Amino acid sequence: MALDPKIAGRLKRAADGLVPAIVQQHDTGEVLMLAWMDDEALHRTLTTGRATYWSRSRGEYWVKGDTSGHVQWVRHAALDCDGDTILLKVDQVGAACHTGDRTCFDADVLEVSENA
Repeated sequence: MALDPKIAGRLKRAADGLVPAIVQQHDTGEVLMLAWMDDEALHRTLTTGRATYWSRSRGEYWVKGDTSGHVQWVRHAALDCDGDTILLKVDQVGAACHTGDRTCFDADVLEVSENA
């Protein structure tokens, strides 16, 4: 089976065929991570309800939680208005970040000037 052609036709992929996926906790809106998907990863995610991504470093698909137990159960999926970003709202079990942190965005907070 392949990704629904209506969805595939809306995707605007980077030169490497990938689309960024922003992942949020479904009930709080907390931003958990950013990962990469191609058509197959998105198809697997939509048909299994488990977040599946393409690992650029390993060159293979990975289902979030298969090795760590930190599963992402997908509750909602959407494309942005341009079709170049995917938003997944998930029920995150355990840490989302490979470092063991809840989110990938809490370890290196940047200061913003009050005058910005």
